[in-house]
Amino acid sequence: MDFETIASIIADQFDMDVNRLNEHTDIQEDLNATSMDIVELIIAIESTTDIKIPDEAVDSIRTIGDIVNYLIDHAED
Repeated sequence: MDFETIASIIADQFDMDVNRLNEHTDIQEDLNATSMDIVELIIAIESTTDIKIPDEAVDSIRTIGDIVNYLIDHAED
């Protein structure tokens, strides 16, 4: 899983220019994501990647880089 794929999903979810995103973009602080926004984002990522992100993992994810790293760590080889 790569940054570009996740950034594209996030840009679509938040109706914004993908070029405004980087690995340090904070989902809540920089994108003003609500709890519902985060749930919808996780569902979109899970459906695209086929990787389940449990609630306890979501609680520790803050940035786009955190999402990418989680997906890399949990991808099937």
